[in-house]
Amino acid sequence: MTRVKEVLNRIDATRVWQEQLYRQLHSHPELSSGEAQTAAEIAGRLQGFGYDVKHVGGGVVGILANGQGQTVLMRADIDALPVTELTELPYASKVTTVDESGATVGVSHACGHDVHVTCLLGAAELLSGGRDAWRGTFVALFQPAEETAAGARAMVEDGLTDKVPRPDVAFGQHVLSHEAGVVGTQAGPVLSAGDSVKITVFGKGSHGSMPHMSVDPVVLAASIVLRLQTIVSRETRPGEFAVVTVGSSVAGTKSNIIADRAVLLINIRTYDNAIRERVIASIERIVRGECEASGSPQAPMFEYCDQYPLTDNDPEVTEQVTAAFRSYFGKGRVIELGRVTASEDFSRVPDAFGTPYTYWGVGGFAPGQQPYPNHSPYFAPTIQPTLDAGTEAIVVATLAYLGQEGS
Repeated sequence: MTRVKEVLNRIDATRVWQEQLYRQLHSHPELSSGEAQTAAEIAGRLQGFGYDVKHVGGGVVGILANGQGQTVLMRADIDALPVTELTELPYASKVTTVDESGATVGVSHACGHDVHVTCLLGAAELLSGGRDAWRGTFVALFQPAEETAAGARAMVEDGLTDKVPRPDVAFGQHVLSHEAGVVGTQAGPVLSAGDSVKITVFGKGSHGSMPHMSVDPVVLAASIVLRLQTIVSRETRPGEFAVVTVGSSVAGTKSNIIADRAVLLINIRTYDNAIRERVIASIERIVRGECEASGSPQAPMFEYCDQYPLTDNDPEVTEQVTAAFRSYFGKGRVIELGRVTASEDFSRVPDAFGTPYTYWGVGGFAPGQQPYPNHSPYFAPTIQPTLDAGTEAIVVATLAYLGQEGS
């Protein structure tokens, strides 16, 4: 831990600007694929820290080469959500935007990506200032559009693997509703694969008083919703995990009109790719079967979106990082995170390089403080010790690979 302490002994100075930057980012959030000001702020600070800065697929990458050794990549996501903040913080977001329906909605960092940016920038400065303590290459990757599952793919498609040194290991972290100052690790599957699907089923419209002349899509949609429940309860082996949620079912506009179609919005979560494929196949089988049973005049339409890969932590990397965390933080501050049913596109980055990775959690709520889940309009982590713990975790994990004796 000597080399870790050499790097982190400057954290008091880093903390001053980090807390200011966090408030600035929190009050000036930007939605997915529109993070221009956030990216410019990141790029400017990385250049000031001495990093070689590249703009890739809407994101920003800082590369700090420091002699012979391994290469570590650390990723932070930078986008906000269309959620109106309801906290009473003095730096609460007042930003609004107009959504696809034309309604005015708030914009906020309701998922904590402002914490992620601030911690990685802090670690980037500390590693730059502490180069005598380590050897190798540190890559700080700031990714856009995580909330739409588009950002990691955009960076990869823009040639990320050709523009950035191939990492030997990759890391990611997320602030969660655990106690601030705590870090949590988990070997194997940690974040679920996520898929959303828009299903349009077709009926035959009619007057509400003449149902015999219709194929009622409301009844059809209701049958589908009920039947979909059997995928988890009757087709998934007990002990295995799957979630199938019908988040929206819409048909018709008036009580005396039978519509000609219904639209279902479905979300799927799984921890196993084979189960994921089976669940998707079951959904399509059930929908097609119910359409046929109802005499639907047209085949259903399936449109998949917001597809997130499984986040599956490498056991050996996770073990090494967990050991480093325990050595630095003490066993009491390192917990088993467990599987989290949320989803992430982080793994697209290391998968593109063929690099093993681990993704951990950082607590964000003080003892006695009401913890709120990510995406809540009240989600606002306490500034400290959240920023310190997140920054320290990045440095500790990085030096578990770059701070080795003889590196």
